[in-house]
Amino acid sequence: MKPLKLQYKHRLFLYFGVIFVLFTVGVVIFERSRERFFKTEAIEEGLRVYTEIANAALLQAADSSRVQALEAMLATFPRDIRFTLIGKRGEVIFDNAVGDLSAMGNHLDRPEVANARKSGVGTHIRTSASNSQPYLYYTRRYPSYYLRVAMPYNMSVRNFLEADNLFIYFIAALFLLMLLLIHVVTGRFGKSIRQLRDFIVTSERGDAGALSFSFPQDELGEIGASIVENYRQLESSRKKIAQEREKLLQHVHTSEEGICFFSAEGAVEFYNGLFIQYLNIIADEANSNPAAALSDPSFEKLTSFLANPDGSGCAGVQIGKQGRFFSALVNIFDDGSFEMIINDATKHEKTRRLKQEMTGNIAHELRTPVTSIRGYLETILEQSPDDEKKRLFLTKAYNQTITLSELIHDMGLITRIEGAPQSFAMETVGIRSLLETLKSDLEAPLQEKGISMAWSITGDVAVKGNRSLLYSIFRNLTDNAIRHAGAGVSIQVSMYGEDKDFYYFSYADTGVGIPNEQHLSRLFERFYRVGEGRTRDTGGSGLGLSVVKNAVAFHRGSIVAKNRASGGLELLFNLPKN
Repeated sequence: MKPLKLQYKHRLFLYFGVIFVLFTVGVVIFERSRERFFKTEAIEEGLRVYTEIANAALLQAADSSRVQALEAMLATFPRDIRFTLIGKRGEVIFDNAVGDLSAMGNHLDRPEVANARKSGVGTHIRTSASNSQPYLYYTRRYPSYYLRVAMPYNMSVRNFLEADNLFIYFIAALFLLMLLLIHVVTGRFGKSIRQLRDFIVTSERGDAGALSFSFPQDELGEIGASIVENYRQLESSRKKIAQEREKLLQHVHTSEEGICFFSAEGAVEFYNGLFIQYLNIIADEANSNPAAALSDPSFEKLTSFLANPDGSGCAGVQIGKQGRFFSALVNIFDDGSFEMIINDATKHEKTRRLKQEMTGNIAHELRTPVTSIRGYLETILEQSPDDEKKRLFLTKAYNQTITLSELIHDMGLITRIEGAPQSFAMETVGIRSLLETLKSDLEAPLQEKGISMAWSITGDVAVKGNRSLLYSIFRNLTDNAIRHAGAGVSIQVSMYGEDKDFYYFSYADTGVGIPNEQHLSRLFERFYRVGEGRTRDTGGSGLGLSVVKNAVAFHRGSIVAKNRASGGLELLFNLPKN
């Protein structure tokens, strides 16, 4: 059931009513407490006079005749007044209401006596422990004794202390009258608010009735008309801005440039994933915050220009990092905000080199294992070595066939990715479980090299792609680390960022890295070697990282390599979300 919603006038009436109720109750409570206080004070004043008279009588009498003096004095007082003379140690010396004083006990712990000990005067209303009668006690402390006067707390005393109800009746009548006035005022005010609301709702729906709406001729009417007119203009402007913004976002996301927009204060307003990708290649540490570009030394020329811009409003810089070349540009807008654009200037050059070297590399890489196999077999056939050497040559020939098989498999996989991508089935793949399977498969070579492998990826990170290709990405990266990173290193896989469409991963090792950064931009080329004989010495087809690049590209991602500032190689790539 939908909860009942009070109208504005009812809520306003309720608010004022609650405030007035609290005010009225406060006044009544204060008045009654003050009236009771003054009446109690009047009674206590009378009892104080009794104690002063009794004290005067005691001062005139000798110590031995104090009791007689009190008895004589009581003959002039009302019969129901109770007098008690208490010694400094609390013993009862005289009490006209109790015959056996020895049964009364020590009175220092009586509330009225205890208060008199502290402040000189004490009062209390309670039932007497001696005769079980309720009394209003008044006790006064004197140098050598306490004088306590008690008045029976009977119905007449209670009625005297009760406040006059006439004030209550007057307040109640005034309260009802004020509620009626509040109801009238809130009704008139609520009517104006309701008319303003109806007018705004009608205007937002675009009904024609809004033009003929009878709006009240008062200040609220003027405010309402102005609000609705401003709202109409704002809504029109908002729709136009939303359309232009959507066009801009589509352009930025599909652009091959890394773009980031900043406010005049340097706060990030919008950026695309390519900007983060390029920034992490240039920067020493992976970072998902685009604002890091404003503090990175590589962009010092641009940040200096932003601090002291010239009349052109535009500045650019060329950056060479990790074996790649980038052009970075800033444009300052009229409101002081600015954009930063990063372009990869090495892309076309890499494509040209790849085409030129492809044919020669394939022939060269195929020739190497075939020549080795032929040499081993010729040695066995022509020299007839003993069984031990024959087995050694056959083993080496077999290992070369494995290299040749890997080469043919990797070339076929690359060709299939480029020529028949539709043949790969797509599914949801959990990255964490994929890494656990990979670590289990490579447990022996990892232990042999003393390499530890860990990842900081939660179980809910899932990628939409082909399981076999995704496995080949991490398998080839790990094989590459096993062969080239060195012994006793560690491998760390992490997800350092994400946006609406992609997860961004980092695959890093603590090995030797790539000493010459000029090689970094060519690591993913087919058959490319950092050093002559590197692939042959350590095994592999020479196509592992090329397979990685093509598999990432198949998933609409990109991958780059960089040297880590603390040592080792780091590969940054992105994969689509599930």
